[in-house]
Amino acid sequence: MAETKKKIVVALGGNAILRKGEQGLFDEQWKNVQDTVAQLVPILKDANAHVIITHGNGPQVGNLLLQQAASSHAVPPMPMFLCGAMTQGQIGFLIQQAICEQCNRAGIKRKVATLMTHVAVDPQDAAFQKPSKPVGPFYTEEEAKKLGEETGHVFKEDAGKSWWRRVVASPQPLRVHEMDVIAGLADNGTAVIACGGGGIPVMEQGGLIKGVDAVIDKDRASALIADQWDADLFIILTAVEKVALYFKTDKERFLDSMSVKEAQQYLKDGHFPDGSMGPKIEAAISFVSKNKKRKAIITSPQKAFEAMEGKAGTSVVNG
Repeated sequence: MAETKKKIVVALGGNAILRKGEQGLFDEQWKNVQDTVAQLVPILKDANAHVIITHGNGPQVGNLLLQQAASSHAVPPMPMFLCGAMTQGQIGFLIQQAICEQCNRAGIKRKVATLMTHVAVDPQDAAFQKPSKPVGPFYTEEEAKKLGEETGHVFKEDAGKSWWRRVVASPQPLRVHEMDVIAGLADNGTAVIACGGGGIPVMEQGGLIKGVDAVIDKDRASALIADQWDADLFIILTAVEKVALYFKTDKERFLDSMSVKEAQQYLKDGHFPDGSMGPKIEAAISFVSKNKKRKAIITSPQKAFEAMEGKAGTSVVNG
């Protein structure tokens, strides 16, 4: 009897590409991507695993916006949605190159494709009136306030930590325009890199699409892809190996697993703030709650394969 095929969506967090304290050099990002992809090789080696990979772009799109502002006297700056498209291609290139190299080295026959992905949002979404998504580099409070006065941009403290970042609108993703293409490739065994940076936010007008200046949360968009594809497993890779209650306090407690109901209660109790673990928990709940067979895992890139084997990470399940 043939083995059952597994549908897996892997969402790479920002630290899989650029880590705090790094400058954003190509060599830094290339090494980080290679290290992360190395953890996915056992998954890619499994011929029965059909894989879609998504990724964030917060630091990259923020840096690109800064570059454009600094050179605006010489080159016209592009809108934010186009910067999202640029970084989607940039990071997709890095991930695809790393997968091709490591699969070739390991003797794995796996086709890889990166797709530019448009995601529909509601232009009336309340998020446009309340920016919350961090993008770009980290600042001190003094630096952030000065930049806010100079540019009119909104800056907020990053999830109760000691640094500040620019925040932009983060509307809810409604539909992935290229879903049929993504699913078709993935179902045929191609490792698909899609919905980079949460996808390029667009609104629909008379059958056409128009870019919108925003950044869609990549975990929410990844959950949408996982749901529309009817994936079995949704893996969210982030900076920590496990989810914690009372994070970084005397009562800190790491969780091996939690039910959807428990996760919803922890969210309500304020354990998972916006701009940090909150969207990841919401994405896991959204995906898992729609089908009892589904499972989500939150862990670090270094523990991705161990988490699949039940040896690491925090699982979110029905129950």
